[in-house]
Amino acid sequence: MNKSTILILLATAFLFASFKIQSTKVDLVKAVGTDTLKSANAEIGLLNSLTEDEKAQGWILMFNGSTSEGWRGNNRPDFPSGWVIEDGCLKCQASGRGEPGAANGGDILYDKQMFSNFDLKLEWKISEGGNSGIFYLGKEVKGWPIYKTAPEMQVLDNDRHPDALLGKDGNRKAGSLYDLISANPQNAKPAGEWNSVEIICYQGTVIHKMNGEVVVEYHLWTPEWNELVRGSKFPRLNPDWTNVNKEGIIALQDHGNDVWFRNIKIHPLF
Repeated sequence: MNKSTILILLATAFLFASFKIQSTKVDLVKAVGTDTLKSANAEIGLLNSLTEDEKAQGWILMFNGSTSEGWRGNNRPDFPSGWVIEDGCLKCQASGRGEPGAANGGDILYDKQMFSNFDLKLEWKISEGGNSGIFYLGKEVKGWPIYKTAPEMQVLDNDRHPDALLGKDGNRKAGSLYDLISANPQNAKPAGEWNSVEIICYQGTVIHKMNGEVVVEYHLWTPEWNELVRGSKFPRLNPDWTNVNKEGIIALQDHGNDVWFRNIKIHPLF
């Protein structure tokens, strides 16, 4: 076999292999869809990171996906062993008690900065029968859990946890301002699936968004707010609860169940 024949055979083999690769790509797109592939690629590339636009706008990445940097336990200087970094997530491990504050757990808070006006974004996933929460404008008080000082966006398995049946008109279901205002629409995804949330706070106006929709809107420090709080359980826990801080901490709740958080970032507003 002469040199020219060998080169022709090699070129033919290369073209055949390239054709097979392209055919495989086309088949894959047909099988799962272009949008699915784009979504998967975006998730791989953007987990626990900021885009260049977000960096330019002043967003702060609160969790890097690999360490607990910036986070510690409520009323303690260390990061509780009941929380772990797992698959790029901050995970609270179930205590088996269904209640917060186990010896190796407890709520965790972002320790680098307090916030007043902000746009907070993150994603959460809850275990079957699980309960947790996202606190904001909180105050760290010795001997107290965060919920005695902070409004809470509820995190819940609505289908299995009994809290979904308590309170008033569903105001303890996922996305709600816990025990105060029901999420409407109620669009939480089932246990085991990721929910995207956004909490916007500006000069007392607070908005909860879940999976792209506004589900709660209210205004702090008004007569309507005071009346709302009076009808809840909070005055029994803290008589001054209605006077929510104008600047406070961001925290994640340990309620004794497995829960995962990721893509946690915040944009301080003017």
